[in-house]
Amino acid sequence: MAGETVITVVGNLTADPELRYTQNGLPVANFTIASTPRNFDRASGEWKDGEALFLRASVWREFAEHVAGTLTKGMRVIAQGRLRQRSYETKEGEKRTTIELEIDEIGPSLRYATAQVTRAAGGQGGGQQGQFGGGGQPRQQASQEPWSTPGSQTGADAWSTPGSFGDDTPF
Repeated sequence: MAGETVITVVGNLTADPELRYTQNGLPVANFTIASTPRNFDRASGEWKDGEALFLRASVWREFAEHVAGTLTKGMRVIAQGRLRQRSYETKEGEKRTTIELEIDEIGPSLRYATAQVTRAAGGQGGGQQGQFGGGGQPRQQASQEPWSTPGSQTGADAWSTPGSFGDDTPF
């Protein structure tokens, strides 16, 4: 959307994502990402930590269940999302404002770790859109997806079939 503040944050989770369900049964995962800048101090000849930014983040629906089942405390992540400002009043009548990150994409950073990725059952395309892909149209079946194995009606993953495509430039 126009006018939204989209940012990318790289940092570590301060705790395991907290998975909860709204009164309507909608899953939501909340967590905090700590991003600490490091600068080289020429005088001492060593790296120094700057002041950490603690950014509260949330993710919704099936995406929330994936995050809660995958990410854990201390894990370095790369997150992209939209900043949201929320104002509220405390029980004592004080007005407060908080800035939170509504996650669009998140995953583990592979700079200092490795990861094994598995496709979630039923999670092909669609993102946070659920069964429908945003325009009210049902998602394509795996055999109709442009990235599935050509001619495959079984929904096999093309990425798991090494050598099935040439290295020639397609244009």
